Amino acid sequence: MPKSSRLVIFPGSFDPLTLGHLDIVTRAAGFFDQVEIAIGINESKKSLLEPEERKQVIEEVTKRLKNVTVATFSGLVAEYAVSRKAHALVRGLRQAGDFDYEARMAHANLSLAEGLETIFIAASPEYSSISSTIVRDIYRWGGDVSAFVPAQVNDVLNRRRTGTR
Repeated sequence: MPKSSRLVIFPGSFDPLTLGHLDIVTRAAGFFDQVEIAIGINESKKSLLEPEERKQVIEEVTKRLKNVTVATFSGLVAEYAVSRKAHALVRGLRQAGDFDYEARMAHANLSLAEGLETIFIAASPEYSSISSTIVRDIYRWGGDVSAFVPAQVNDVLNRRRTGTR
């Protein structure tokens, strides 16, 4: 598949970034010249990590990927993508249920921003059951999330748990 010189955006809450997210962004970085991880800010949601914490740790985790940047945004992803002159959105698919939801979102985004395509990347099998929701639940119940998140994310979560930021 030829590389595109256009920007693609990988939007999400990334609360926290999982190994599945890292797999998708790493693979997308191999296909496109520019990939922006866009952290959506939703003030009405109770987040595990603050937006700036997420941004900092994602920048650290992805610093080896020279064509990946990290930003935050609020509002509609379609409007944000237009403001960034993005060519497409990238979304990961873990299981069949993800496709149903993501296809509806892709159609909505396309109706809000003509020409804004959504490119789906299937999760690698070893990451198909990982979600930020599961990681948050395990963490909140005192469990070990190290098998589901990059080491840098695990370190941030452990420091948060022990109160040593």
